[in-house]
Amino acid sequence: MTLGKIPIYSSATGKVELVEPFEKTEAEWRSILPPQTFEVARGKGTEPAFTGAYHNTHDDGIYQCACCGTDLFDSKDKFESGTGWPSFTAPISKENVKTHEDRSFGMSRVEILCARCGAHLGHVFNDGPAPTHMRYCMNSASLKLVKRGVK
Repeated sequence: MTLGKIPIYSSATGKVELVEPFEKTEAEWRSILPPQTFEVARGKGTEPAFTGAYHNTHDDGIYQCACCGTDLFDSKDKFESGTGWPSFTAPISKENVKTHEDRSFGMSRVEILCARCGAHLGHVFNDGPAPTHMRYCMNSASLKLVKRGVK
């Protein structure tokens, strides 16, 4: 069920472009994603703290959606939150993420989703550093780091 093109920012062009949503069935996602990525990104799971590939990564680059390749976060906005998950002060562009109220596990949180494919990325909290004071606490399993300057 395609809803038409959606605006997504591309770090390669530096512009917001209209692109098709990235849609797959559950069976298609299961066949193309590693099991942990499927569990976290498609099943709204969470990887254990301090176990993800990017919780202690300091490489320069763009963090993309592990499901569809949409640019999500710039490493320049990554910080050490001490939580055990990669944390960012802001997404690369407001167009590239969506928010959703999450009342699971008896808590009230704001879930962050990829705007293009709907992958669960993590949650956002208002206890981050300046200038945004936000902490986008993401799951490494939902991300793919594309290093700058590497072809």
